[in-house]
Amino acid sequence: MKNLRKITQAFSIIFLLMAGSIFAQDKAIHPNQLPKAAKSFLAAHFKGITAGSVIEDREIYGVDEYKVLLINGVKVEFDRNGNWKEVDGQHQKLPYGFIPASIKNYAAKTFPNTFIVKIEKERWSYKAELSNGIDLEFDKNGNFKRIDD
Repeated sequence: MKNLRKITQAFSIIFLLMAGSIFAQDKAIHPNQLPKAAKSFLAAHFKGITAGSVIEDREIYGVDEYKVLLINGVKVEFDRNGNWKEVDGQHQKLPYGFIPASIKNYAAKTFPNTFIVKIEKERWSYKAELSNGIDLEFDKNGNFKRIDD
């Protein structure tokens, strides 16, 4: 009887995981369907550069994130509320208006003749990639932590 219960529980868990992956999907949307914060971010920092594609990444519980590919090749990821999570310039210099001043200043002072080509904002930290390939890590306040290998 105990074995039957364990088998039933295992199948239930497998079924729930499979159902979750079935309902999770990516969906192309119009840029006007982005959250207001995302539209404001793009208008402020990528003015005049249109979106080539916008993908809404949905999970069982709703929208997980938005992925925007601009026509100049820059990729921007937003959370479900439209707050930026990652901006990848694909080796192009990023506009610095949204990057914390301490990160911009550290990169410019410590690595002159380079620029930030990618930045990720995580819950407790930032990661910035420079044009020379060096990856820098900062705490949530923008204070330098280390060079990432």
